[in-house]
Amino acid sequence: MAWSPRRSAGRRLQLPLLCLLLQGATAILFAIFVRYNRETDAALWHWGNHSDADNEFYFRYPSFQDVHVMIFVGFGFLMVFLQRYGFGSVGFTFLLAAFALQWSTLIQGFFHSFRGGYILVGVESMINADFCAGAVLISFGAILGKTGPVQLLLMALLEVVLFGLNEFVLLSLLEVKDAGGSMTIHTFGAYFGLILSRVLYRPQLEKSKHRQGSVYHSDLFAMIGTIFLWIFWPSFNSAPTALGDGQHRTALNTYYSLTASTLSTFALSALVGGDGRLDMVHVQNAALAGGVVVGTSAEMMLTPFGALAAGFLAGAISTLGYKFFTPILESKLKVQDTCGVHNLHGMPGVLGALLGVLVAGLATHEAYGDGAPAEAAHPGLPARRPVL
Repeated sequence: MAWSPRRSAGRRLQLPLLCLLLQGATAILFAIFVRYNRETDAALWHWGNHSDADNEFYFRYPSFQDVHVMIFVGFGFLMVFLQRYGFGSVGFTFLLAAFALQWSTLIQGFFHSFRGGYILVGVESMINADFCAGAVLISFGAILGKTGPVQLLLMALLEVVLFGLNEFVLLSLLEVKDAGGSMTIHTFGAYFGLILSRVLYRPQLEKSKHRQGSVYHSDLFAMIGTIFLWIFWPSFNSAPTALGDGQHRTALNTYYSLTASTLSTFALSALVGGDGRLDMVHVQNAALAGGVVVGTSAEMMLTPFGALAAGFLAGAISTLGYKFFTPILESKLKVQDTCGVHNLHGMPGVLGALLGVLVAGLATHEAYGDGAPAEAAHPGLPARRPVL
């Protein structure tokens, strides 16, 4: 018992010390390496004799605002369905995202925008950092309720590095196009979280399974997160794409895919539910699968019909996953997927990657004319997003 006060004091100090350490380290790295890019630096921008209206900020910032709302409001409230962890889901989302935005700016910068010994940042880097934070929050959904803030910060510290490496291999080395991050964000975040959930599995966790239940008001708040994500998902997928018809097409395909996934979710949920009743878990999550599944192919000539078909299939697969596959993951593989990220992000992300391969394979000059999406808007990163 004599050690108990010391241990308690040590635990109280863990979070503040870690926060101060991480913030101090990132601040030093920012001072050494991070500088404004040519569209943000006053001297460089005006030296090029540009009009202020030509600045990339005015084209990208509205989409950035939408993505930012998704990260902090959408993801945060989506996970408050747990009656005992509502404060933790919103609060820890705030903490994790704030740290991930800084850390990912450095990691992604070293991989994609390291010029002359400096990391050059602008509005594009803000969007990219939010995408990385999104992957971290997807992983958080798989282990919600099993970890504290210290463990979550350490998870983010590692995951952001691996996310940057995975993104660099796919987008820069393999030159994969992944506009909305079906592979780089959703699939990576989901399976990273599932692996971590398996590592953290303990048999005694079964005793606290009742705490994973929801109540009326927690489901209501979770629907706020769902609606925010649903509304802004076209911006999420189109924010990093090349300006013009590609961005327009991405928003349109995502828009239609989300509508179809919502209809299939309600249909399948009523079909597999008891007495034809809807399951709020299905509605809160599977209705969003349409945004995930077209992440890779949304800027391609998917066609409106293709977007509807993909969204409908994704919603159905996600709903059936919650009903049938989640219990198998827990009982057979010992993976307790708290928020069902495998159903919303994992399986639809894999399906989205396959859809991207199919649409790219069917691409013809007749369909694209001279508008084939060969590379990103800026030279140097032939992939999902422009150079930072």
